[in-house]
Amino acid sequence: MLMLLGLMLLQDARAPLSFKPLPQTFQVAWSVVHRGQTRVAPENTIPALQACIADFLPWAQVDIRLTQDGQHVLLHDSTLDRTTTGQGSVHDKTLQQIQALDAGSWFSTRYSQTRVPTLREALELAHDKLNLYLDCHAINPALLVQEVQAAGMEKQVIVLSSLAVTDEVSKLSHQRIAVMTRYQPGIKYDQLPPAQRPNAVEVNAEDVTSELGKTLEAAGIRVLVNCLGTERDTPTVWKKLLAQGQRWILTDDPAGLLMLAARTAWPVFPVKIACHRGANRYAPENTLPAFQEAIRLGIDYVEMDIRTSQDGQLFILHDSGLQRTTGVAGKISSTPSDKLLSLDAGSWFGKRWAKTPLPRFEQVLDAFDSRVAAYLDAKDIAPEALSQMIHRHHLEEKHVVYQSLDYLKRLKAIDPQARAMPPLRRLADLDQVAALKPYAVDANWNILSKQLIDDCHRRDIQVFSDALGLYETQPHYGQAMEWGIDVIQTDHPLRVLRAVERKMMGK
Repeated sequence: MLMLLGLMLLQDARAPLSFKPLPQTFQVAWSVVHRGQTRVAPENTIPALQACIADFLPWAQVDIRLTQDGQHVLLHDSTLDRTTTGQGSVHDKTLQQIQALDAGSWFSTRYSQTRVPTLREALELAHDKLNLYLDCHAINPALLVQEVQAAGMEKQVIVLSSLAVTDEVSKLSHQRIAVMTRYQPGIKYDQLPPAQRPNAVEVNAEDVTSELGKTLEAAGIRVLVNCLGTERDTPTVWKKLLAQGQRWILTDDPAGLLMLAARTAWPVFPVKIACHRGANRYAPENTLPAFQEAIRLGIDYVEMDIRTSQDGQLFILHDSGLQRTTGVAGKISSTPSDKLLSLDAGSWFGKRWAKTPLPRFEQVLDAFDSRVAAYLDAKDIAPEALSQMIHRHHLEEKHVVYQSLDYLKRLKAIDPQARAMPPLRRLADLDQVAALKPYAVDANWNILSKQLIDDCHRRDIQVFSDALGLYETQPHYGQAMEWGIDVIQTDHPLRVLRAVERKMMGK
């Protein structure tokens, strides 16, 4: 039986306990994101938590330690060396000393001068937006309870520590703050005195069984499944857990987990999703890692921008200039391919992507499979060359080409079966665009309506639109789906996924 997600979430054996409902967050699975969105921002920082909120994730795990002057900060390690510009023990430094450090440059120069946050700052940010799992490595229980209560977060946190510490937290908070401990096979949690039972137990994925789950649930103890690690945090393990009814899962890969959970619950979505420049939220735009990530997530269309080098080679790059994503001056059209292949197109996004090259168009198409279609923005490529690549990679039924009406007329003259998608900027242009007999139109979001979409469908034309920027919101996605839009292009696939979930759940 699926866990009940919503109002009644954790049953305290000592007293009923529920978390505050967060209607904006995912329901299909309660992904608990390890140290925040660490694929987007440096771990245990405000940007990592903001990225969770932006993706409508319900939970984030953060690590709590004490400074020399007794303040709670978010840091996993006992020392400062790995994730800050400081050195030495966290406990040997004051809060002022720690917050003078740079806690973001190790991830990317984009996050230089990011500070180590206090627990108070994290609680204030998360209020009414994000539940927090507080992994307490070193805490002052009385201060922690005071900070949680002062932030009004009693129903949005769970505290993990030893049974002795969680018992103190529970008593100090008058059982208003949920507590959790890590599962130890030698402890009969269901046989503990009711006043000493934790609200939840974190169990490693390989130790979860139906029998254990039923025993703990019967004792009023909920199960959080730890999927961390390369062998645990996988679709195979997630599928097994979801089939058992487990929905509360600690992961480093919330996007993968949520996409799988949603596809399992609803094999057919009411809209298709296109990832703009690949999964550019989780990897550097228009690079092979971004395209591979979109494919891995099961995205329907992967959008890419095609340009030609000085010596006629085809590459993927949005801008005509190289500066923004490679740090090198010059235009791609005046740069030879051997120079382009030596550029670093990933470091700007994050150091883990250092030395990621500009991809060749051929290389990207080689990575495609039957699960995904190519959304080809023909920025600077001859129609003849584009047609050849479509057929060489057997994309006849798995592509769409976006470009101006004039360009697409040339392409269709060469290849009548090419799936053309011209822009539709004004309603008055529909007849002119439809005369091309395009596969689809890319309609400006601000002209979308049920009438327009119905009119296009009567002409056997699909409707794509970019939700980029102003329109990346739940109301906009939901309205477009109600009108019958075919494809939403996005920089935020989980936002669109949440809108799909809401529609499928009738909300």
